[in-house]
Amino acid sequence: MTTPNDHFILAFSCPNRPGIVAGVSTFLFQKGCNILEAQQYDDQESGRFFMRVVFNVVEGDAAIGEIRAGFSALADNFKLNWTMRGVAEKRRVLLLVSKFDHCLADLIYRWRIGEIAMEISGIIANHPRETYAHLDFDGVPFHYLPVTKATKLEQETEIWKIFQASGSEVAVLARYMQVLSDGLSAKLTGKCINIHHSFLPGFKGAKPYHQAHARGVKVMGATAHYVTSDLDEGPIIEQDVERISHQDSPEDLVRKGRDIERRVLARALAWHVQDRVLLNGSRTVVFRD
Repeated sequence: MTTPNDHFILAFSCPNRPGIVAGVSTFLFQKGCNILEAQQYDDQESGRFFMRVVFNVVEGDAAIGEIRAGFSALADNFKLNWTMRGVAEKRRVLLLVSKFDHCLADLIYRWRIGEIAMEISGIIANHPRETYAHLDFDGVPFHYLPVTKATKLEQETEIWKIFQASGSEVAVLARYMQVLSDGLSAKLTGKCINIHHSFLPGFKGAKPYHQAHARGVKVMGATAHYVTSDLDEGPIIEQDVERISHQDSPEDLVRKGRDIERRVLARALAWHVQDRVLLNGSRTVVFRD
């Protein structure tokens, strides 16, 4: 019987052309592998093909390193942008947070119970550790990096150093209320997830829930997206909404908003670390479980 420790994920995108699926499946068969799950999408607008395959080795003793090396020639032939890794390999995730800590607390909990396959490589905050005294970081390194307009570049230099030194593969802005510079956004392209406190593109800026209340909206939501140099315009990974009514106060909206933000960010991060999210220009292809 196989276990997740024996499973591997291949995810890729490439220009669409005949023979891609046949080439991939034939290669895996020749390596003694069995395909356990396969999802694919042909985007006829962009002319690109997307695929995610879960497989295991059932014949022979080919190691994942050997399979990766052999797959390179096929990938070059089809011009694949690809990753291949073990399901049991946990991605290292760096969490950034400001004063509002509901998303941070939620992700720590999901990490602790093993719901999201990740290792938290560190927590960066622009508020001191005492702000989060009620949270158990369970030995996760904590970095206090205060920031002002005058020190922003120096502070972001430290963020990038920590990201690299900690071996992080993705950064999560868990209600980190600072706009990343174009330089840092470029370095983290496809590796930084933000949770936005509205169902984009409505109600940007300060006090979004108060804006929503003033407009008498009937649904509210949250958006998780990749960070780009265009503020809150990065490729969207996940969104969710909840119905509200005239009886809801701004405080009710804030409370409900926190809940939506938590679950949307958690889903987006879980899908990212499972290689379910593939970039497609300004959009994403998400192979949901």
